[in-house]
Amino acid sequence: MPTLPPLAAVRVFEAAARHENFSRAADELAMTQAAVSYQMKVLEERLGATLFVRHGRGMTLTELGRRIAPQVTAAFHTLQEAFAIARTESDTILSITAPRTFATNWLAGRLGTFHAARPDLTVRLDVSDQLIDLASSEFDAAIRGMPCPTPGLVSHFLMRMPVTPLVSPSFLASHKLSTPEDLFSVPRLSPEDDWWDLWFESLPGPEAQQRSGPAIRFESQVLDGHAAIAGHGVGILSPPMFRSAIDAGLLVQPFPHVATYRNAYWLVYPEHKRSLAKIRALRDWLLAAVREAAGDDMTLLTPLPSL
Repeated sequence: MPTLPPLAAVRVFEAAARHENFSRAADELAMTQAAVSYQMKVLEERLGATLFVRHGRGMTLTELGRRIAPQVTAAFHTLQEAFAIARTESDTILSITAPRTFATNWLAGRLGTFHAARPDLTVRLDVSDQLIDLASSEFDAAIRGMPCPTPGLVSHFLMRMPVTPLVSPSFLASHKLSTPEDLFSVPRLSPEDDWWDLWFESLPGPEAQQRSGPAIRFESQVLDGHAAIAGHGVGILSPPMFRSAIDAGLLVQPFPHVATYRNAYWLVYPEHKRSLAKIRALRDWLLAAVREAAGDDMTLLTPLPSL
């Protein structure tokens, strides 16, 4: 808006017009009287008109000043209301973005306890595997799968990503899975997933020679998990993300070996939001929820040495 005069000068005019006194305007704005006089000079020069006239030791508004003063005051009231709404929304709405598997299989089912602890907060959960720039978005915090803290963001380690084959009991009852090599003769879910490579390569003893076999391909671990529960094949999954299905007997682990993916789950948020009450509440609740879910498995809560 190039026709507007400097906002600082307009703000000084609004206070001076209300008080019709430069000294009281200076006190309200924590300025010197000389600074107030200077801002009025700047404004009058920009307008090409006089807004105040001196009478003895006092100041009064000109006719033009009296006409525009109520509109300027009303404009500042409108601005105050707008920013009050913004502050209220910022204080009461917590926006989180999280990857699909973590959001769907782990976080969503636990947010009820967070809401019970903080009923004053409305949580907006965005489910997306897209990496969002928190500095330029409306999101307050993110859960991210990454190998180490992100520069420029406050990062809190949540948990490792252990991976291992999981399968339904009915599938296991009808398919021989005595050794890892047996996996190549049964339907595997998303066999191109690098978690399969990681698991086979980390097996103790001679490395299993991978080869193609029956396969069903999906686009996410969530879909792999649903397909495994339905008995369509063996999925390479992260057990903490499917704990409820494992506890319910819908998925079983045919081999004891578990590999650990190079990425882990982290809570991240911008440095300038560190002191926000809603961010502290999320951090404290989430770290406690992760510890509770991990139970006695302390390795899940320990970052990899390379981190």
